[in-house]
Amino acid sequence: MAHRALIVDDDVNICQLLNIYLSKDGFSTEICHNGKDALNILRNEKFDIVLLDIMMPEMDGYETLTEIRKTSKVPVILVSAKGEPMDKIIGLDIGADDYVQKPFEPQELISRMRATLRRSAEPVARGLDNKAEAQDVELGPLHISLREYTVTKDGEKLDMAPKEIEILYHLVTNPKRVHSREQLFHHLWPKGSKEKKSDTRTIDVHLKRIREKIGENEKWRIETVWGVGYKFIIND
Repeated sequence: MAHRALIVDDDVNICQLLNIYLSKDGFSTEICHNGKDALNILRNEKFDIVLLDIMMPEMDGYETLTEIRKTSKVPVILVSAKGEPMDKIIGLDIGADDYVQKPFEPQELISRMRATLRRSAEPVARGLDNKAEAQDVELGPLHISLREYTVTKDGEKLDMAPKEIEILYHLVTNPKRVHSREQLFHHLWPKGSKEKKSDTRTIDVHLKRIREKIGENEKWRIETVWGVGYKFIIND
């Protein structure tokens, strides 16, 4: 069965180009040209992946992605002419699965799409067959569920992006081990992601937000290993 892809871009030529290449590669596609229409379509139809431009009228890609992530975990790849490292960091931080800069090679984009689709069906940690089998983690007042993509503290659900939850789960289920930024990035993002130093800054942004949200407790703490990465400490 063909994967369904929603293409969201106000550039008609790019939409047509993507439609041609994706159709040849076996994807079923639908096109819209702004964020509001994309949200309406996603409320009524099921897609396997979304290609989302950032600079669009009415509602930009960041706003659209933020709204998508309130109700859906559909894989989203941002496709944008914005190429500053912070643009990518913001996009990944609010829930994008990958970020591709325009102009792009269509075959590279398709490769990233397939890598993202594979990862969406793979476990995040411990070699589990699927995320539904991932065991919940409980540390005092902190409860982490990868099956439901939720983190609660003292019974209250924390507002955490999917990637924040995945990073936290990975650290917690591999305690006391030092994880470099590069290891975390390449473990949690598609293999097609370009290996640039700026990419790994995303991990620092995520860890900062994770620390702000979960705080510290006598049961745990996240340590920075300067010049290397991070480790999660569980106190006995």
